[in-house]
Amino acid sequence: MSFNLSSRLAERRAAHLYRQRPLLQTPQGVEVQVDGERLLSFCSNDYLGLANDPRVNDAFVEGVQRWGTGGGASHLVTGHSGAHHALEEALAEFTGRPRALLLSSGYMANMGTVTALVGQGDTVLQDRLNHASLLDAGLLAGARFSRYLHNDADSLRGRLGKAQGNTLVVTDGVFSMDGDLADLPAVCAEASGAGAWVMVDDAHGFGCLGDQGGGIVEHYGLSMEQVPVLVGTLGKAFGTAGAFVAGSEELIETLIQFARPYIYTTSQPPAVAHATLTSLHLLREERWRREHLAALIRRFRTGVDALGLELMDSPTPIQPIVVGSSERALALSAALRQRGILVTAIRPPTVPKGTARLRVTLSATHTEQQVDRLLEALAQAQQELIHE
Repeated sequence: MSFNLSSRLAERRAAHLYRQRPLLQTPQGVEVQVDGERLLSFCSNDYLGLANDPRVNDAFVEGVQRWGTGGGASHLVTGHSGAHHALEEALAEFTGRPRALLLSSGYMANMGTVTALVGQGDTVLQDRLNHASLLDAGLLAGARFSRYLHNDADSLRGRLGKAQGNTLVVTDGVFSMDGDLADLPAVCAEASGAGAWVMVDDAHGFGCLGDQGGGIVEHYGLSMEQVPVLVGTLGKAFGTAGAFVAGSEELIETLIQFARPYIYTTSQPPAVAHATLTSLHLLREERWRREHLAALIRRFRTGVDALGLELMDSPTPIQPIVVGSSERALALSAALRQRGILVTAIRPPTVPKGTARLRVTLSATHTEQQVDRLLEALAQAQQELIHE
């Protein structure tokens, strides 16, 4: 018996689900070179435009000169540097929590946190549209795992009524493929009534939501008691790399002792942590980035509405245009690229069948003129496909 990998790949190609990696040949930015082409990009998660900010770059170089390039070991051996510790303290202060724990990726943060908090005899409940890392963590934990209907408090209440043991309710803050916000006040109310904890992965909310960029928890004015477990990633609005979990002293100590992805992984390069201190400062202090981003979102949504395209209900930089079939999504993405615009087609299994889409993402470093150029290209591409 042997693995028939060729047939699996052929099936994926035939279903218009084959994925390829664009080769980026410039730093991140709104104007990039990909596979030899100069393109205007609307598909990065660099929401605040900090991934190539000169001040963050300079801080990274300074970090390399001070701390070198590699972490060298796990945090519990000799890999926990002064740069890591300073960033943890800054993130704790930023989130208004006693402590924060730095991890090497958002996937690791979610996997480590869920599996450290619940196990056999416990219950983990998740929004149906949660990120794959959260769903994988729920399956790996060994607890009773159930998914409630998206943003549906009644559905969550029903599942809470059947929960056993310690119960963890897990939700994205901003849903990465739809761009909508979790109804977090309702989630917290239901969880509190059932004696459950709430964990929020706010990967796409930090930097974009809240007056200080504190994400969905700041946006709704929720406390640590309401959201005991708060996860954020640094590779999106922060513009660097890695992730963190913020919460109580007891939570962070529990993760240090029991979160296997934290215990058994080499720490992130300390220079990245050093650079992130600068990006955190810019994220908080340069409010014009959030204000400009909000204005671009309004401009884009008004323009797409005029084109008659189906735009999902999102107040965030994630602005998905649903087109239905994977084939049509690929065709529309290709038509935009012919006009110098880079927008990725998102297809199953990342999104449900029949909801393939263009996932447009806006950045604080886009201009109004660039958004208008995207709208014009969308109008032309739409007409081109209609007449084919």
